[in-house]
Amino acid sequence: MARGGKPRYLEVFASLLFVLGLLPLLAISAVPDYVKDHAPIIWLHSNDSFMPSDIPSHAQHTKAFKRFKPLADSPVLDFNNLSSLNQYGKDIYLTAVENITTMPEWLFGETPDVTGALHNSTACAVVLIERKDQIVDAFYFYFYSFDEGADITQVLPPLNKILPDSKPGDHFGNHVGDWEHNMVRFKDGVPVGIWYSQHAWGEACLWNDEACLSKQGDRPVVYSARGSHANYPSAGSHVHDAALIDVADKGRLWDPIQPAWFYTYDPSTDNLTALEPETAPTDWFSFLGGWGDQQYPDDDPRQQTVPYFGLKKYNSGPNGPRFKHLLRKDLMPDEKPKPTLMGTLVRIYMSWYGCCLRGINPWVVVISILLFLAVTTFLAVFTVRRLTPVGKRWLTRARKGKHASGIGSAKGLGTKVTDWFTRRKRRQEHSSEYSMGLLDPREGEDEV
Repeated sequence: MARGGKPRYLEVFASLLFVLGLLPLLAISAVPDYVKDHAPIIWLHSNDSFMPSDIPSHAQHTKAFKRFKPLADSPVLDFNNLSSLNQYGKDIYLTAVENITTMPEWLFGETPDVTGALHNSTACAVVLIERKDQIVDAFYFYFYSFDEGADITQVLPPLNKILPDSKPGDHFGNHVGDWEHNMVRFKDGVPVGIWYSQHAWGEACLWNDEACLSKQGDRPVVYSARGSHANYPSAGSHVHDAALIDVADKGRLWDPIQPAWFYTYDPSTDNLTALEPETAPTDWFSFLGGWGDQQYPDDDPRQQTVPYFGLKKYNSGPNGPRFKHLLRKDLMPDEKPKPTLMGTLVRIYMSWYGCCLRGINPWVVVISILLFLAVTTFLAVFTVRRLTPVGKRWLTRARKGKHASGIGSAKGLGTKVTDWFTRRKRRQEHSSEYSMGLLDPREGEDEV
């Protein structure tokens, strides 16, 4: 018998109940094995200079700016109080302390070892969202301190002829801070599909579609484009934005979950919970601003603009993972980005180029289209001005006729018959007078 007179088996039973009570909590805090077993594995481009970057270190090299000016009364920033900047609005940018045109070392990130692991950086955050019907969406977010935009010479013909002054290595669309991601959807712990983020949109593959998705064991293979880090299911050249080219190859292996932070996120409560490690920071997820410099104004000596197309050498840093359409019905986000006028015109032109416009100088096409639009507009305005008075007269007569018809319909049958005979008699009299006038010999002589 145990001390105090209580049977020992009661103490054992109480301890067992305590352990059983903790099991659900332990299960909730653990990362499901399938999330790691089917995590993407990434091939970085062999000539990409900008590697995965440590997320906390990136913030340490920045200062909060609003409208290109530092916040005078902002708190001293560390990685655990970024959300405190939300009180100043969403137009806050983590702006590099150094001039980025000098390419400070921290922009280049850390190169993975031969196994794909990072030793001094955490560049991946995995966010799990539980859906109904036993569905779990696992978002694998990858961070790079710098995004090198498209080489302006990597443009599909014939649009490359519009930029005669471009030279290799002249990149446009650069920005500090770069969040990319894959999303793998699981049903009862079994993967069913994957999403690849690519610039403003992306691409989806079903898990069993071997023509779309390649695997290394049980893990999907991702090819990161040089500089831009857009994710593709295959190596080679990939067209984006209708005319620009991304290039990906099997260069350097990166296993993003070595190491990574793992979380669960409840959108209904906006609550992010760290799973592994349990000490993983969570405050950064709530930051609403941009993770890099704001797009420099045109009068900034660092800024350049591509003629006609409006492409900027430096764009604004992106928002964080919470803005990546975490709630979606299918693998792809529910809403596509809104098309721009220039983007729409480029897509129309490129769709016609292959069949009908090949060999024709693009300037000839542009000028012809402008002339066609000018002539069409002139003819439309001219036609409207000429037909408007005619239309007004026709509408006036139609309204009067409708009014008269309405009055006549209210008359009795006898009145209608009387009116008919009266009109007939008048026509006969008018016709007789007219005929007699023609047969009058005096009128005939006068005419002779």
